[in-house]
Amino acid sequence: MKPVRTRFAPSPTGYLHIGGARTALFSWAYARRHGGTFVLRIEDTDVARSTPEAVQAILDGMAWLDLGHDEGPFYQMQRMERYKEVIQQMLAAGTAYYCYTTREELDALRAEQEARKEKPRYDGRWRPEEGKTLPQSPAGVSPAIRFRNPKDGVVAWDDAVKGRVEFANSELDDLVIARADGTPTYNFCVVVDDWDMGITHVIRGDDHVNNTPRQINILTALGGGVPTHAPLSMILGDDGATLSKRHGAVSVMQYDDDGYLPEAVINYLARLGWSHGDDEVFSRQQFVEWFDLDHITASAAQFNTEKLLWLNQHYMKQLPAAELAARVKPRLAARGVDTDNGPCLEKAVALYVDRCNTLNVLADAVEVFYTPVTPSAELLAQHLTDETRPALADFAAGIAGVAWEIPAIAALIKETIAKHGLKMPKLAMPLRALLVGQTQTPSVDAVIELAGRERVAAALKKYL
Repeated sequence: MKPVRTRFAPSPTGYLHIGGARTALFSWAYARRHGGTFVLRIEDTDVARSTPEAVQAILDGMAWLDLGHDEGPFYQMQRMERYKEVIQQMLAAGTAYYCYTTREELDALRAEQEARKEKPRYDGRWRPEEGKTLPQSPAGVSPAIRFRNPKDGVVAWDDAVKGRVEFANSELDDLVIARADGTPTYNFCVVVDDWDMGITHVIRGDDHVNNTPRQINILTALGGGVPTHAPLSMILGDDGATLSKRHGAVSVMQYDDDGYLPEAVINYLARLGWSHGDDEVFSRQQFVEWFDLDHITASAAQFNTEKLLWLNQHYMKQLPAAELAARVKPRLAARGVDTDNGPCLEKAVALYVDRCNTLNVLADAVEVFYTPVTPSAELLAQHLTDETRPALADFAAGIAGVAWEIPAIAALIKETIAKHGLKMPKLAMPLRALLVGQTQTPSVDAVIELAGRERVAAALKKYL
């Protein structure tokens, strides 16, 4: 058995999205499980669309998810001489040949084939054959270079997800491996890269399945062994449609901006097209220990935003309060909120985390303890009434001498409502409204204790 070597090979023509992140995760996990090597390769031959910003977005996304690579990043544009070297070797070996067919001729050929309702394909007019006389090379025409695909038999492989896959070679025409301007094509570069880098397992989206037979034939012509292929099914949105920006196909870093934890995103991605029994929540380490190719599903995976939010809240609740506060603090600071001027942030996030499913929602919830609060006129009219004012005044008088801890505050609240013959909401609701500008909060005694004696006294004095 060769040592496992996997690769993630994104094109830097945009951000790292959920589908690409899942491919990276599965490739990384398989290498980690088998003590192998995870290679990062940047396929940047699309010069018109590839940008340094997109490369950085890919690197940032992988760093946020903590998917560290062992080798690379390798850039295809820096390997052009190697591709040209291999093409010359193939020309010498007769597994590639010059093709002088012009674009106009190819367009005319396609039109004729479509008129006859035939599958459009190159007709092999410049393919060398025994006993065949090739046309005279036209002057002034720069040739492309085509791979001399086998004409007979089948190209077959044992796919780790789909099982045995076969393509008749007669269905495959001779692929262009270098354009007329000399630049090598995607399918050729991928083969040379995988060959040179000793890739043993190709884990990528199943949109590449149709490329696989051509790539295997080129690799075989070069004398390379065929790696194990494990195509990953497409990801659908919540509504069953192809994933789009409105339901998940956004930059991985957008999830960071939106307040998701990388631990939750990793756990969620792991379950998109792979399973380990009924396990829904598991650590990165468990995933590595469990991950195999046998349980990758061939059917499409469905993105479920609600499940991701549920997982995110689960991981938030598992974090120590100090760590949770450390992740929320910079989000508040970015809004200009100084958390040093107010209650302990650790206590605040611990109090509210059960009610929040993202870091941003948690930051929204606790921000009220560090900024001035002005209850709406509607809230004041609804809860600050002639019935509640006397009780609030008594409570305001009582907080001056009460021990500032939840049990003592709770006792003062009970004493006050008993004295005035009120039910708990009649006092709790106006207290919440005055302190945080809303009536839906955790236990009112905990909110009062967190706000602090001075803030509570000031709020009561201002509105009574």
